[in-house]
Amino acid sequence: MKKIFLIAYCFVALASAGCATDGAIVAISATDIRAESSVLDGARYVSSGQPDKEILAAVKDAGFVAVVDLRGAEEDRGIDEAREVEALGMTYVALPISGGGDVTFENAARLDKILSEIDGPVLMHCASGNRVGALVALRASQAGASDEEALAAGRAAGLTRLEPVVIERLTGN
Repeated sequence: MKKIFLIAYCFVALASAGCATDGAIVAISATDIRAESSVLDGARYVSSGQPDKEILAAVKDAGFVAVVDLRGAEEDRGIDEAREVEALGMTYVALPISGGGDVTFENAARLDKILSEIDGPVLMHCASGNRVGALVALRASQAGASDEEALAAGRAAGLTRLEPVVIERLTGN
């Protein structure tokens, strides 16, 4: 069975970086979410790859109030995600990040603003979590994290192939 890994950011005490926490970072799979949504209890942010209807329902059941979709409009989601999210009573927000060119401090600030306006736990996703991780790293940097701390936050949120782009943004090179 294909696993989509989710990274739960425990809402213990958000550090000044805004997305880093002093609490544990818990990696959970789609199987875990489907089996027992209580694994999300206490989470403030979850980063994932593309969710399906079952994961959206489990996230809703765990008390999440919003989904932030970082996929581009042209990307196939397999479902009408906005309609599914809204049918579950959650808020759907699109912030299209189509690739490395959209991994900017401006888009990280947009994500930060979106998250600051949502009162409750949020699922953030792209196709794999890579774009979410990239913006999480830039958010952390904007909030005062060192480059290494920012990269660590990004990796924990799913940053992989876009790491060179993030390093370029962080160092200004």
